[in-house]
Amino acid sequence: MATRELGRTGVRISPIGLGSAQFSGGGAGTFWPALPQSQVDAIVKAAVDGGITWFDSAEGYGKGRSERSLSAALAHVGMRPGDVTVSTKWTPLARAARSIERTSGDRIANLAPFPVDLHQIHAPYGSLSSIRAQTRAMAHLVEQGRIRSAGVSNFSARQMETTHEELAKHGIPLAANQVQINLLHRKIETNGVLETARRLGITLIAYVPLRSGMLTGKLHADRTLVDKLPRQRRMLTGISHKSLDRTTPLIDELRTIADAHQATVGQVALAWLITYYGDTVVATPGASKPHHAEEAAGAMRITLSDEECRRLADLSTEVTS
Repeated sequence: MATRELGRTGVRISPIGLGSAQFSGGGAGTFWPALPQSQVDAIVKAAVDGGITWFDSAEGYGKGRSERSLSAALAHVGMRPGDVTVSTKWTPLARAARSIERTSGDRIANLAPFPVDLHQIHAPYGSLSSIRAQTRAMAHLVEQGRIRSAGVSNFSARQMETTHEELAKHGIPLAANQVQINLLHRKIETNGVLETARRLGITLIAYVPLRSGMLTGKLHADRTLVDKLPRQRRMLTGISHKSLDRTTPLIDELRTIADAHQATVGQVALAWLITYYGDTVVATPGASKPHHAEEAAGAMRITLSDEECRRLADLSTEVTS
């Protein structure tokens, strides 16, 4: 299966990865119930069997529980260091840049024996230090060989430029910026993020690529599922009967294209993401069940035509304008 370079780092990844926020252990303030390790093992196995070669986690996902659960699952399914790419993130909230280096040992220990191939600043706000200071701390970790590459998440075009400039002083490329991108959220096209990423050779990692389930078509097919979602999830994602009504034309077209490719609605939505933007955009859908990971991996085997991509882009614009 074809891989893509992560920025200009030389690291190769599958166009679809697996996000692991759902491995955070559940509890108050999360969207996901606690998953037993046996289920996490099964999810990761389905992802690996489907051709997924990289896995994304974060310190903030259950205070390291997601990292530990992910590394245990990768080892359980027979993966060894070098077989897969693993990324994680540092939480900046109320912390200074020195925390990046101080907590790097936790990231390494939690993910062991798998190295930290990509370490990211989780957000451009909340830190007690400047973005340049945080970037210098990341650069030091790369120079020390503690992490393989450095990235960011939720950064604006200007903030990407700043990070790129600071890393360049150390001869290090900015590998990636992890931001929300999906058929219902295409702000990268108008806020300068996409243009900046292409110009500087930075990979954009799309999180919530299925808009928290809205782009699977399942909620449209069975409206009773909406009322069963946790209230917090509905409020934060904007999922409602009204939003389902508005997006129905897009889902109908996704279903038409899916039928033509013997695929699912969600697979076509993911295939659009990794096709429409060329090699610049990759995606990290989550999975709480093995068949979710299997389905996501299958999106990499769908070849959409230029016309299909344009039709979906046009409808996306119509339902979100």
